Amino acid sequence: MTVSPDAPLLFFDSGVGGLSILRPARALIPTMPVIYAADRAGYPYGTKSEAEIAARVPALLGRLVERYRPRMAVIACNTASTIALTGVRAALDVPVVGTVPAIKPAALQSVSRVIGVLGTNATVRQPYVDRLAQEHGADCIVLRHGSAALVDLAEAKLRGEPLDPAIARDALAGLLDQPGGDRMDIVVLACTHFPLVEEELKAAAPRPLAFLHGGDGIARRIAHLNGDNPWPATATPGTAVFTKNDPDVAALRPGLAQFGLERIEFL
Repeated sequence: MTVSPDAPLLFFDSGVGGLSILRPARALIPTMPVIYAADRAGYPYGTKSEAEIAARVPALLGRLVERYRPRMAVIACNTASTIALTGVRAALDVPVVGTVPAIKPAALQSVSRVIGVLGTNATVRQPYVDRLAQEHGADCIVLRHGSAALVDLAEAKLRGEPLDPAIARDALAGLLDQPGGDRMDIVVLACTHFPLVEEELKAAAPRPLAFLHGGDGIARRIAHLNGDNPWPATATPGTAVFTKNDPDVAALRPGLAQFGLERIEFL
């Protein structure tokens, strides 16, 4: 079925983390129309139960697809993807791309065979992560740590607020202080918020570490699934949609504009 060139790509996250997925997608497909949806009313997902996320995400994405008629939906959130991806695909009539921890490429690159997975509390405890570790890193030690504070740090950075370096330091210590952490050479950023504070994490690391996330691979996946469907000839301003209006939304406006999201709406 042919898709209109103006049909947007829908990116979805609880907050601004999905911008780390939008950035490489926009670099690969500069003229794609974008709707970026942030579930402020449900933020943060990483501290919620599986039942809450499994119920909320498909229903909310259904409303967004009905309103914006996207060509494709990208769940730009590891927590939502590892818990609700199957339910979303069953509920929607458009292609859905999920975001899962980049354990496979990390296992291919690790020399020490000790990999860290830094995500939200909800993501790092998922059986999905168990399966990824077993399938792709069976010969590796896979350390995990969940940090809600690092999610908030990324949100604060986009709002232009001063950042506490101890937050990044503590998040890394959650991996490095585990048995085997002294040999860890790669950290999988298993929350889409975390690439937004990668520089802070590098600065906090006591020794050089490689940080890996799946943004570039997701961009290629989007292009592949789009097939021959046309994109617009020129880029247009994107729209950020929030499920709740609060003071933080206004503070985010300049940061969102850096990602081409110049309009703000509310669901």
